[in-house]
Amino acid sequence: MTAYWLVKSEPDAFGWTDQVKAGVEPWTGVRNHTAKNNLKAMRTGDRAFFYHSGAGKEVVGVVEVAREAYPDPTAESGDWVCVDMRAVGPMPRPVTLAAMKADPALAGLELIRQSRLSVVPVSASHWAHICQLGGWRA
Repeated sequence: MTAYWLVKSEPDAFGWTDQVKAGVEPWTGVRNHTAKNNLKAMRTGDRAFFYHSGAGKEVVGVVEVAREAYPDPTAESGDWVCVDMRAVGPMPRPVTLAAMKADPALAGLELIRQSRLSVVPVSASHWAHICQLGGWRA
């Protein structure tokens, strides 16, 4: 069964266009234990919203897990992991954080509850609702 996630990246460091150009890219640099555990829970084929944090604050695309958790090559020490993400497609209408916060159907969304985490789970109902808001049909 497919699980759903949201992964955050600063668009000026690694944005949606970078992900599209890369095709498949390691999702490295996660240095929070809860976010690390979320990476470890990801399975090949799981889907994730690609979210621009900082500038933008919006869901801009959909990616899928192409390779499950393995040691993060950018970690100098510690038990950090990364997964490989593959670009699936752009969100036809980016879904802003402000729109998600204002939508009662998204109450309890982990992005809002734990706004500092870079990798969060998304329930199937929240996934479907955000897809509808963004015009995603896949």
